[in-house]
Amino acid sequence: MKINLIAVGKKMPDWISHGIEHYKKQLPKNYNFTITALESQSRKSISADNTKDLEEKLILDAASGSTLLIAFDELGKQQTSKELSKSIQKWQLDGESVAMIIGGADGLSLKLKQKCNLTWSLSDLTLTHSMARLLIVEQLYRGHSLLNNHPYHRS
Repeated sequence: MKINLIAVGKKMPDWISHGIEHYKKQLPKNYNFTITALESQSRKSISADNTKDLEEKLILDAASGSTLLIAFDELGKQQTSKELSKSIQKWQLDGESVAMIIGGADGLSLKLKQKCNLTWSLSDLTLTHSMARLLIVEQLYRGHSLLNNHPYHRS
C-alpha cells in the first residue's frame, strides 16, 4: 500500500508542520506515506477556473500511478474514524496506491473531481488547507491505531 497526500500550497505554520511530523513518524512504514506539496498557481491575472485547471495538471502528474484517487471537497461524504480504518484495511489487502487530494484556495476543478474515485469531506466546518493536512495525517494514524487495537482511539 502507498498513500500520497497531495496538497496545493507549500506555506504552513510551524505548529502545523510539527503536528504533521508527529503523526507521520507514528505511521507504519508499510503505509509508504508521503506528502507532495505543490506550488499554488498565481491568481492575479487569470480566473479561478483557469487557476484550478493549472493546478489540476500538477495534481494529476503527482498522482500518476495511483490506483485510487480521493478528493477532499466540502460537498463530499464525511467518514467516521472507524470507516476510515476499514478503508485503510481494504487498501492494504488490495495493495492500493492511494492519492488523497487537497486543492488550492479555489478548490478542485470539476473535471478533476469527476476523475476521482471518491470525494470525501473532513467537516461541515471551514478549515484552513494546512489544518486539513494535519487532520488527515492524524486520522490515518487513528485508523491505524483502531486496526491494531491501540488505546489511542477511545469509543
